[in-house]
Amino acid sequence: MIIRPHRSHPLWIAYFVHRLSGVCLALFLPAHFYVLGLALKGNAELDVFLHWTEIPIVKFAEVGLVFLLAIHIFGGLRLLAMEFLPWSPRQKTYAAMATALSFFVACGFFMNAI
Repeated sequence: MIIRPHRSHPLWIAYFVHRLSGVCLALFLPAHFYVLGLALKGNAELDVFLHWTEIPIVKFAEVGLVFLLAIHIFGGLRLLAMEFLPWSPRQKTYAAMATALSFFVACGFFMNAI
């Protein structure tokens, strides 16, 4: 598979990661609504689910979810700045800053979750 030259550009990668994180978050929503429904049903079902969330693999999945949420938020803020502020040649730097900030948020969540 040959990668087209424009698809190796850092801003195209930022675009793709932003869209991919949005799709992953949308796929997570039914599970989130299911857990909210468990909370409405009663304590027993919710307690069983909350006990399941203590498994280490689920904790790592939560860190991934927080990273996806952070990358989507900070990438969206970068896009809003690009839309409403004058163009800056530092857009690649802003995309890298959004990724780094998302990584630090996810690491902070990970350190708190352990």
